[in-house]
Parts: sequence; structure tokens; C-alpha cells
Amino acid sequence: MNEQPPSPEQLPVTPVSGVDDGEGRRIGPRPLDRPAVDPSLTAQFGRPDGVDSAFAPRADTAATNGAIALAPPPPEALSMAFGRPASADDVLLQRAPGSVPYGSEPDVEPVFWPDSADRDPWRDPGAGAILGPPAAGSEKDGESTAKPAAKTGPMLSVPELLFGRRVKPVALATLAGVALLIGVGGGVAGWGIAQSGNPLTSSVTLAQVDDSGKKPAPGSVADIVKRTQAAVVQIEVQVGTGGGLGSGVMIDGAGYILTNNHVVSAAASDPSATLRVVFADGTKTDGKIVGRDPKTDLAVVKVAVTNPTVIQLGKSGNLSVGDEVIAIGSPLGLSSSVTSGIVSAVNRPLQAAGDGGDPPVTYDAIQTDAAINHGNSGGALLDDTGALVGINSAILSAGGPDGGSIGIGFAIPIDFARRIAQGLIKDGQVKHADIGLNARSVSAVSTDGAQVQNVKQGGAAAKAGIAEGDVITNFAGRTIRTADELSVAIIERTIGETVRVTIVRQGRQMVLQVTTQSD
Repeated sequence: MNEQPPSPEQLPVTPVSGVDDGEGRRIGPRPLDRPAVDPSLTAQFGRPDGVDSAFAPRADTAATNGAIALAPPPPEALSMAFGRPASADDVLLQRAPGSVPYGSEPDVEPVFWPDSADRDPWRDPGAGAILGPPAAGSEKDGESTAKPAAKTGPMLSVPELLFGRRVKPVALATLAGVALLIGVGGGVAGWGIAQSGNPLTSSVTLAQVDDSGKKPAPGSVADIVKRTQAAVVQIEVQVGTGGGLGSGVMIDGAGYILTNNHVVSAAASDPSATLRVVFADGTKTDGKIVGRDPKTDLAVVKVAVTNPTVIQLGKSGNLSVGDEVIAIGSPLGLSSSVTSGIVSAVNRPLQAAGDGGDPPVTYDAIQTDAAINHGNSGGALLDDTGALVGINSAILSAGGPDGGSIGIGFAIPIDFARRIAQGLIKDGQVKHADIGLNARSVSAVSTDGAQVQNVKQGGAAAKAGIAEGDVITNFAGRTIRTADELSVAIIERTIGETVRVTIVRQGRQMVLQVTTQSD
């Protein structure tokens, strides 16, 4: 049974807020209850005077009397680039009046596939994906629509590949022939130059300085060595399967050579030993020991030669610290080696242990920084005139007895060595001055010297009144600070010479007269 929907009048009326027209219908909004506003808040948050709207008036509207200002026209360059062409001013995006409206076109479905393509997977979403060859045109009326394959151009030839353009074969052959002729011509020219001689590698005569008249400058090291080197010899001692070597200096035309005692001591103690002397020119000859003095480490050897080169003896007493000196010898077996330096000190007291049971060696040494090594012993120390001023004897080395030169070498002064050499040549032995006492070095706040340890009965010291405990501070005018200085001062005096000796005994200074005796 069909029922009619109720009319609006028959629908139940639901009360709503607002003004009721008496029939339950809302005819307007209910009046709002607006509470009073605090005047202070109104003055702080209210609108300014003359403003009756929540929005301020537009500035541009006010300036144009209410008219809206349009944007300025675009620049001419933009209009030309992006505007419509002049011939299309009447073309609009909208359809012209009278054209066919949208939706009134013939309802004809366009055909994109042939009728036989009912199983085309693009039309059937449920069909599986099939990979196949590229799509080809359909055949119509038994004719194939496939386009014929494009024909390839000619392959690049060698001339095109080499020259980037086409070259005639004749031109290419001509070019190859020219290159061949150039190569053959160059080869023939090179062969001809080689046969006739290359001017860049031909024999030439280089200019050479004529030094036939060149001579060493007088006083130079070269000049001194040229005049004195032949007077310095190498001494070789052979004892059984062992031996040693040193140096020596020819001091007399009769063949006398001055050297160190420790160079020849092994030959003196063994009758089977051989002693040979080697000259600067390589000549060798046998040598014999004339005499030796262990206390001063000096010895004289004689060789049978005629007209030898003899060294000139100088004066060591004239040497000063800083004077230039030259050392010549055979260090480490290198014969006729030359070194140079200066005098580092003079009157350097030196006392060393004797060789092979000999007494201690004592002499006043010349200290030099000229390089002196093992084998230089017995060699020459020359001054800047080429005169002999010392016999190289010892070195001070940080490496001990087997150490090398560290620039501290010692030589026996020739003034002292001359007297010893003359005594050895005359008598074969030498006697030295002695006062008959032993001493040791002492150092006190007010006094340095050599303190007497014992006095030989009947000796020169005992006769002069020197007693044990006395400290000797001066001997023959030389200040004594150590026992070595006292030994050197005594050995330099002559036998029988009376000298003044200053001593300190129990705090009192005394001067005694001592007459030296022979050792």
C-alpha cells in the first residue's frame, strides 16, 4: 500500500533557540546580552577615532578616489617573446560562437586496432604480459607494410682515416715516393758526414797552461815540504813474525837519524830483530842503533848512505802559541804524510810510563793541533821556515793507547833534543841531572807544588837540607805546581849546576841552594 509522505505542516516541530513566532518556528536570532565594557580597556584596545571598520582603507584606493590601479603593461621585449602573433589576434582559447559545442560530436569510437586484434594484451587488462619482437605494421591487401632496410654508406678508406678527407691514390703514392727519397737522401748525407769526420767529435787540441816555470810560493806548506820531505824517513822494525814502524829525521850528513826510543826499543832488546830505513823515494837500507835515552824517549839510528838530504835544526825556544807548524811522518804506515796546524802550547810538562820496563819518560813538550797518529812518532815538526823545532812523540786520545788523533799532539823541543842527540852520537848514552828525591803533586788553598815524599841519603836534596814533607814551589826560577813540572825542571839542568830552590816547611817559606848530581 502506497503511503504519501507527510506534508511540512504535519511534521513535528522541534523548538530551537531564537525568536519564536508563536508556532515553534525560529524567525530571528535571540538578542545578545552584551555586558558593559570598562572605559579604560576601551581606551587601550578600542578602534581609533574615525575608524569604523576592522580593516584600514586601501592606500591605493584612497589615492585614486576608489578606483583600482591596474598593473602597468609588460615590457615590449616580453610581449614580443611571449605574446600572440599579430596574425592570431582573433584566436582565443574559447570556441567561437556557432561552433560545435562540447558533447555534440558524433558518438563514433575511434579504431586503434584492427578487428582481428581481439586478444591484444593492451586491450585486455587480464591478459598476461608477452615479450616479443618489435611491433610491425599490419598487412593490407596482401602487401607488407614493413619498410626496406636502409642501405649503408661506403666504409672509411685509409686516406680518409689518415687525412680526414678523400685523397686520390695517385697523390698518396706520390707522397710516399717523396718521403722515400727524403729518407734515402738523409741516409746518404749522414753516411758521407760520418766518412769525412763529424766536426762535433773530431780530434782537437785543448789549451793547456804552461806551468813549467811554476814554483811554490816561498814559505808556503808546499815549498817547505818540497825542501824537507826527503829528510824524513820511515823506520821498520821486524821482530819474529811481528814488528812495528815509526818515523825519523836525518840530522847529519854522516847518516845519523834522530827518532823516538819507543820506535826502536824492540830492536834493541832482541838481537834477532831487523831495523830497516825507508826513504821518501822508496829506497830501503839497514839501520843500526847508535844510542837511546829512555828518560827522554829519544834515540839515534845510523845508516850507510852518501849525500843524504839533511834537515835544518831550528830553535824551539822562539816558538809562540799560535805559530804555524807542519808535521811530516808515516802515520799508520802512510809514508811521507804531511799535516799542518799551530802551536797549541809550549813548556807543557809531560811524564809517561816507560816502554818495556824503561824509566818514566819526562820532557817539556810542545803541544800542537797538527794531526799526529801512530806512526808519526819520531817524525819532524817544522816551523814556518822549514826548520826542525820538534820530534813528534805522543798524542792524547780519548780512545786510549789505540785511539787516533783528536788534535792534541806532543813533540820534544829540538833545543832539548839536540843536546840528547849529541850525547848519544858521542858516547852512545846520556846522563841527566838529579837531586835525589821523589815527590807528588799537592794543592792547597794558598800553595800548589810538589811535596817531597822521600829523600835519597847523600843526594843533592839531602845535602841542601830538603826534608820529607817540604813543598817545593820554585826550582831554578821556574814555578812548580805539580810533580811533573819538578821532574822536567830538574832534567833540563846540567850536571853540577847550582840552582835556587824555594820550599814551604810548616807554613814557612825557605830558599835553599841545591847543586845537581848525575842520575
